[in-house]
Amino acid sequence: MKGGSKLKVDIMVFEEIIKTAYKESFNGMRKGDKEEEILAIQKYIVEAKQIRVANKKNIKPKVINKCLKNFGIGEAKHLKIDTDPADLSRTPAITKCLMAVDQSAADLIVARGRLGIPGSGSMLVLMDNKGRILTAGFSPSHIIHKKPLEEAVYNETKMALERIGLKELNKS
Repeated sequence: MKGGSKLKVDIMVFEEIIKTAYKESFNGMRKGDKEEEILAIQKYIVEAKQIRVANKKNIKPKVINKCLKNFGIGEAKHLKIDTDPADLSRTPAITKCLMAVDQSAADLIVARGRLGIPGSGSMLVLMDNKGRILTAGFSPSHIIHKKPLEEAVYNETKMALERIGLKELNKS
């Protein structure tokens, strides 16, 4: 891993799981996700030692950290970068993550932005240090959901983590 990461996940196993899935797809043998794949993603996220939230301001990192803590995941640090240029791309949230991958040695990158064209809603993305999407959470345009930014970001983070089977601590 770049940057001398202290991530505990057996990276070789993680990479082999991804490689096997790619081979299955290439050979037309892929029949959907496997439990070991989901568990590997969960472990990667939960054991990430260096987590960065790419954003200009520190509002989103604070809210994201509140949610991460509720899931027993380590604290993310704010990676202060100007992500405004990402809004010029077709996939702003993904582009923000990729910008952070290029500027950080973190194990896990979190970024939130517009899903696509203006009006398409928002997406919060969790990406590994190679630029691969691990999970994401979504919300409609603010015009539709009318929630404060903090609530929307928290809900998207929670959705992203629940999509891969993680559960909040002290919840049934």
